[in-house]
Amino acid sequence: MTFQLRENSTFRVALIQMQSGRRPAANIDSAVKLIGKAKDRGAHYVQTPEMTNVMESDRERLLELIAPEDTDPGLAALRDTARKHRIWLHIGSLAVRIGPESAANRSYLIDPNGDIVAFYDKIHMFDVDLPNGESHRESRMFRPGDRAVVADLPWGRIGLSICYDLRFPALYRALAEAGSSFIAIPAAFTRQTGQAHWHILTRARAIENGCYVFAAAQGGVHESGRETFGHSLIVDPWGVVIAENSTEPGFVMAEVDPAAVTAARSRIPSLQHGRRFELVEPSTAAVHLHALQEAK
Repeated sequence: MTFQLRENSTFRVALIQMQSGRRPAANIDSAVKLIGKAKDRGAHYVQTPEMTNVMESDRERLLELIAPEDTDPGLAALRDTARKHRIWLHIGSLAVRIGPESAANRSYLIDPNGDIVAFYDKIHMFDVDLPNGESHRESRMFRPGDRAVVADLPWGRIGLSICYDLRFPALYRALAEAGSSFIAIPAAFTRQTGQAHWHILTRARAIENGCYVFAAAQGGVHESGRETFGHSLIVDPWGVVIAENSTEPGFVMAEVDPAAVTAARSRIPSLQHGRRFELVEPSTAAVHLHALQEAK
């Protein structure tokens, strides 16, 4: 079955918010149930958060819990769910094995036939020591990706990203310049950084690119001890939050109108006004100034 583009029609977006633990089967079961409820409410596109299948900070334990994508029962169950409900299912990310001692933080876009139409490996690794004593070394857990990814939905193009990518605006400009009307930012933001920056950054990415942001999140205290911020958000191209969850598992929904992207980009056509430029270092700047003075 093929899916024709319907760029001028509205569609209903649902974001699943989870509190994933250390048992992949239980996490996938929770996701499947929430996806079904969102479908019952009329969702056409459903997104789950980063680390849908497991939240585990110990590298060796993580590798014991996960599988390659071709044998991963969680991925198979989610593909079956998309097929059963005839929806576009965007798995925010799964931890999957990509080698004997390596894993990827990988997002999947699945069509209503249950086929994987795109995948994206998180590019930017969250390696940080926070003031509250939290320490994260994502680069020890996952191999980073090296390619930006866009894919076509029936309503327009979507650009894929994951969590910490949010802090690198050049990625989102590239996705927008590649024709994305929607940006996916599934996440597991820590509570501390989420309180400070989550709303500001998601709204900024929407505003500066004139696009919708769909950001399903993890929320609450996890078995691993990590605490995530929650607040799954749908942000419109003018930077208005049109749907938001709190910190509890569940889902939020909103009607999305692709025409709003055209309207926002017409009002502020910054995508058309971007220019390439040379960065002038201090020593070079002095040479340029001298040359100008000589020319006078």
